[in-house]
Amino acid sequence: MSKFEVLILGNSSATPMYGRHPTSQVLNFNEQLFLIDCGEGTQMQLFRYGVRSNRINHIFISHLHGDHYLGLVGLISSQHLMGRQADLHLYGPAPLKDILEIQFKHSDTQLRFEIIFHSTNDQRAEIILDSPTLKVTSFPLRHRIACTGFRFDEGKRSATLKADEVERLGIPTPYLKLLKKGVDYVAADGTVYYAKDLTFPAPKSRSYAYCSDTIYSSDYFESIKEVDLLYHEATFLHDMVDRAKETFHTTSFEAAEVANAVSVKKLLLGHYSARYKDLQPLLVESRSVFANTELSEEGKWFEV
Repeated sequence: MSKFEVLILGNSSATPMYGRHPTSQVLNFNEQLFLIDCGEGTQMQLFRYGVRSNRINHIFISHLHGDHYLGLVGLISSQHLMGRQADLHLYGPAPLKDILEIQFKHSDTQLRFEIIFHSTNDQRAEIILDSPTLKVTSFPLRHRIACTGFRFDEGKRSATLKADEVERLGIPTPYLKLLKKGVDYVAADGTVYYAKDLTFPAPKSRSYAYCSDTIYSSDYFESIKEVDLLYHEATFLHDMVDRAKETFHTTSFEAAEVANAVSVKKLLLGHYSARYKDLQPLLVESRSVFANTELSEEGKWFEV
């Protein structure tokens, strides 16, 4: 099966605590690496878990609270020092472009590569990257400042070959990709070998949604509907729901309610408050509402 998985680099809110780092994660889609948020220490976490930062060509920043982007200048600077030449696509709030420009201006840094900046829209959902294999959509969240989530949808997948049958019939290798796309093979003697008879149906396309900082709200439900894996902030236990509302965050109980409401397959909690050394109570609370919940753990890959 082709790769579609998420590596958690950081899962803490606001400040590093108990060995946990500010928010950041890597999405591996068929060996294309995408970085989602970039809190302090992100490049050290990339190094720790064996991810080469120069393989990352797209970075998505949800909003401009420091625990989600303060590692970005350091990461880009290191890519420059390591000789990066490939363009870097950066998606985030419009003011982020100004922040980077003033940082590099006053450090007299002339990057060897181009940053192609894409402003995100905190008022409506927009497709921000579209290819035959992967579509990325940003969508508004409800936080104290402009903030967006991101949804990653796999393109239509190819059918898989019935390998033994294809080999028995001696169908030439150059035609195998066409069979997977549904194109029938016509042999030299005129015999037609139908693609539907030589392939298994294409697997269902997969999807991942990332909900950064947000208060519980149905406003973004449509944008994350029926994803296979939902990462949703769960800063507090529900006995702190008043504090969650005051700071425009979500409880683990509410994150589970979101997962139920939008019919996702699996829920991944993150963005834990520094008040919680033990995270098991958040997991227990969430599972009381949505059974298929896991805690995001730094250094762990989660399949979509």
